[in-house]
Amino acid sequence: MKVALIHDWLTNYGGAEKVIESFHRIFPTAPVFTVFYDQSRLPDSFKGMDIRTSFLQRVPFGRKKHQWFLQFMPLAVEQFNLSEYDLVLSSSSCCAKGVITGADVCHVCYCNTPMRYAWDFYHEYIANKGLMMRGYIAWQMNRIRQWDRTSADRVDYFIANSHYIANRIKKHYKRDSYVIYPPVDTDFYYPCGEEKEFFLCGGRLVGYKRIDLAVEAFSQLRLPLWVVGDGEEYKNLKKIAGSCVKFLGKVNDSELRSLYQQCRAFIFPGEEDFGIMPLEAQACGRPVIAFGKGGALETVVEGQTGIFFERQTVESLKDAIKRFINSEDDFLCETITAHAKHFGQARFEMEIKKFVTDKYKVFKANLLDGVYT
Repeated sequence: MKVALIHDWLTNYGGAEKVIESFHRIFPTAPVFTVFYDQSRLPDSFKGMDIRTSFLQRVPFGRKKHQWFLQFMPLAVEQFNLSEYDLVLSSSSCCAKGVITGADVCHVCYCNTPMRYAWDFYHEYIANKGLMMRGYIAWQMNRIRQWDRTSADRVDYFIANSHYIANRIKKHYKRDSYVIYPPVDTDFYYPCGEEKEFFLCGGRLVGYKRIDLAVEAFSQLRLPLWVVGDGEEYKNLKKIAGSCVKFLGKVNDSELRSLYQQCRAFIFPGEEDFGIMPLEAQACGRPVIAFGKGGALETVVEGQTGIFFERQTVESLKDAIKRFINSEDDFLCETITAHAKHFGQARFEMEIKKFVTDKYKVFKANLLDGVYT
């Protein structure tokens, strides 16, 4: 079985990139196809991979501003020639699933999300844009939405990263999917008896993650909040932050682990497809205060490993923070850590390998029988 891996772009390091790392451990000789690749923003583990980029890699600013080139990405992905492979395993939240394969090539897509800015979050995405920009985006997204829906038919088997995403795949692509939760390195992230001093929040500082809710809530409550990460919202967040909010910028994995271990709780105010950081915090024995929608409902257990707030408002989050402080001693490190271990890395790689191998056998058997599924 000759395998090829494909990912949308490799220009930053997050949950989706950790999925590709796991795929490569399962299939270490498989090349990785991607639209853009920026080694400077990825860990050394990617240096040993055979990474093959699209023609857009040579475009100025492409690796730094890949969002600018969304309209060209379907064309770029379709230029990859994967005819020599038996199995294509894509990791997609945008265009990777649209790669063209032959009738005798089995394509399994691990879907992190249907393209969120084309579907569920489209109106939020254009809300703060000017009139001309909204018109341009609407025109482009109409075309991209048609391609996105059509290209979903090129996938033989879908895997969803949560039941929340499985429902969205069914809604937008009219396809069934099998749920396999993403990998969490529960060996690297572990509890430590550090004194708990502050609350923690962060990740990529972009609008839909709603870090602004946490910054405003803690500023009003005058409680210490430390924010990790960077992104386009950094300057705006600094403007609304009180003196009790501390911005740490980008941190490495060891520094992040130490912050998880020392925090009183991790704040997760966005509606996420899954969310790796809350589980990393839980692996360190720390509870989570999360918005009660999306992937968090599948990773946080109310009253045992965290607390939910119902509305994406500052007041709702403030209420959840107060409830947490009043019941903080009820959250047991051992219970939280044990829950996180159900999402471990070895579990993920075993489930992926079994699913892919089983479906490949079915696919090939159907080809021999003259049946295409």
